[in-house]
Amino acid sequence: MRKFLDEDFLLTGKTAQRLYHEFAKDMPVIDYHCHLPPDQIATDRVFENLTKAWLDGDHYKWRAMRANGIGEKYCTGTADDREKFSQWAATVPYTLRNPLYHWTHLELQRYFDIDEILNPASAGRIYDTCNERLQSPGYSVLGLLRKMKVELICTTDDPLDSLEWHRTIARQGSIRVLPAFRPDKAMNVEDPAVFNGYVDQLESVSGLAIGSYEEFLAALKKRHDFFAENGCTLSDHGLEHIDAETYTHRELQDVFNKIRSGRELSQPEKAVFRSAMLVELAVWDWEKGWVQQFHIGALRNNNTRAMRSLGPDTGWDSIGDFSQARSLSRFLNRLDTDDKLAKTILYNLNPADNELMASMIGNFNDGSVAGKIQYGSAWWFLDQKDGMTRQLNALSNMGLLTRFVGMLTDSRSFLSYPRHEYFRRILCNLFGEEVDQGELPSDIGRIGQVIKDICYHNARNYFGW
Repeated sequence: MRKFLDEDFLLTGKTAQRLYHEFAKDMPVIDYHCHLPPDQIATDRVFENLTKAWLDGDHYKWRAMRANGIGEKYCTGTADDREKFSQWAATVPYTLRNPLYHWTHLELQRYFDIDEILNPASAGRIYDTCNERLQSPGYSVLGLLRKMKVELICTTDDPLDSLEWHRTIARQGSIRVLPAFRPDKAMNVEDPAVFNGYVDQLESVSGLAIGSYEEFLAALKKRHDFFAENGCTLSDHGLEHIDAETYTHRELQDVFNKIRSGRELSQPEKAVFRSAMLVELAVWDWEKGWVQQFHIGALRNNNTRAMRSLGPDTGWDSIGDFSQARSLSRFLNRLDTDDKLAKTILYNLNPADNELMASMIGNFNDGSVAGKIQYGSAWWFLDQKDGMTRQLNALSNMGLLTRFVGMLTDSRSFLSYPRHEYFRRILCNLFGEEVDQGELPSDIGRIGQVIKDICYHNARNYFGW
């Protein structure tokens, strides 16, 4: 019986172990999509305690605690930090076979050198030890990033963001942190009051009057330009599905005028507006040589009561079962027909769409750039052992895994970087097992280089960093 989380965790054979330890383990990390707060990087925050560093904002842990019968007081509520941590520790033994069990103990090992299992008996001791270390040199935000060899981070930023913290970080030169343009709110026309409030803010931030659809685009384009001036080379969209309806200029103007007057749009009108916006934004990305990312398939804010009291991104989202293929094909084809399709990464949340996405990218890889259209890493509910393995296998079967740009954290926590290690171990095990079974040649040097490329070099080359 092997020790839990030993040095060969998830590595089932000698070849897999060699691939990981010789080629993957020490590669730097490029985290090209996450939700880390740039102000905490700029100020090099020192966390007051482990709850602040580890539990605050982590909806993965909150969902597990709620499922374990823990009240909201201990998740997002008013309980003190030690009580919250105690309730998390009481939940951990019940997360067996959930990726949280692995991540929790990997993070304790990698950041704090703690091999002990977290449970109610060990909770107080672990909490005090981690708190003491968080106050010592090397445990500020920048110290935590350095421990994991993080070289570059891309945050996720609304077009209205001032990017002041990104500029501060750039002046400091401590780590490279770039913004990513996330215009979801500029496309969200479900609620006229919310949308109009956003347009009013855009008007103020851009310094441009917005009285028409064209002026709305001009103001948003000014923000797109501003992001580019501040180092941005990526955009990102979080969508249920891609809209790809046909439309005329007159229709768009009428739709914009209608919602600006405070009237609710019909479903076809919403789809027309989103379709046009996706094309406009994609063309701007192509003009600047950016990479565009599409996170597709989340069914968000399912619990109305929780949404009203706690707001979004607090753990009430799930996998959706939206129809994806035809509209995604129409959208990509429209851009490709005009030869204005930027480098693109597609992420799906429904595992039923794995092969759909893996085959779709082949339709628009035109030979101009290696891996121009990417099938992105297993995302959100899928970024666990089974989900990662299935994504890697789908891409291997229908595309070129060797050109894959690899893993990202998609996280709000500075303690999430062992997820890259988790991915790398799974990747090395897949290759190692097939070498051992004679399905791949035992050319360790060649396969080792492929591992290094997927872990690091492919992303660096693809994004131009």
